[in-house]
Amino acid sequence: MRRAQRRHVIAAAIAMASGVSNVFAQTAWPSKPLKIVVGFPAGSSPDLMARLIAEPLSQALGQPVVVENKAGAGGNIAASQVARATDDHTIGLMINGNLTIAKILNPATPYDPLKDLTPISLLAVAPLVLSVPGDTTTSGAAFFAAARESGDRWNYGTPGVGTVAHLGMELIKSRAGIAPVHVPYPGNPQVITALLGGQIQMSLLPPGLAMAQVRAGKLKAIGVTSAGRSSVVPEVPSLAEAGVKDLQLEIWNAVAAPNSLPKAQVNRLAALLAEIVRRPEIRQKILAQGWQVAGTSSEGLANRIRKDTAAMAEVIQKNNIKP
Repeated sequence: MRRAQRRHVIAAAIAMASGVSNVFAQTAWPSKPLKIVVGFPAGSSPDLMARLIAEPLSQALGQPVVVENKAGAGGNIAASQVARATDDHTIGLMINGNLTIAKILNPATPYDPLKDLTPISLLAVAPLVLSVPGDTTTSGAAFFAAARESGDRWNYGTPGVGTVAHLGMELIKSRAGIAPVHVPYPGNPQVITALLGGQIQMSLLPPGLAMAQVRAGKLKAIGVTSAGRSSVVPEVPSLAEAGVKDLQLEIWNAVAAPNSLPKAQVNRLAALLAEIVRRPEIRQKILAQGWQVAGTSSEGLANRIRKDTAAMAEVIQKNNIKP
């Protein structure tokens, strides 16, 4: 009897050890290099952000972290690649549009941000700067008064239909009662050229692009689109100070994964990324690139996606904006 009991105890111990070993094997992740897919070319803001986090993330995970650029369609080609990935070792560094309005703006988009992607972490945010030619004589409320008087004789430029700059300007038009005409360009460099040449009277630009021209005296900053002043450009007033109420618009960089990535891996990545971007040396580099660190949980990014999707969908539908 005692021998039989001992055999049962030994067998149970072996089974328990085997179970622990199996669980460990299942949770030993990542088991190979992790790939960050970026939908924009080398040197772009998302690319710089991805390369900034890649090395510290690699050190934390114990596996190489590789950045792969897959530019095109405003980042949606890369987002679609991430959404279809099934290897549990592919994530994407994406911008607002990829995670919010892509499907609303263009029903032909081959992925659904809300169904096919899992939020991991909102890394950094930045307001847009309402920028005007450097010789503009008005500012603040006086600028908007002049814009209202000019009606549709004024133009505004953006890097394309459906971009955050386009939707943001349409939002400002409704909030401020102005009516400038949209002129799309291939990208922000062409928008800045048009501003400098006087072909357009205003544009929403990322701080990293706008402020170099503002500090050189070539452009003038009317205000930022955040609810209050931003630590990214503290010297620039918010548009609320110029009388544009109920406006909060930011661009952002975030990390997302296929919806098949297990929750344990999602939470682990979110915690690591939040810790990495908050490191003083990393935070300073992100600020130097024109961004304010966020470093949220997966749920925090999910909340931001829902909020921004609702706000931008309203602008798209109200103005019948098509890609």
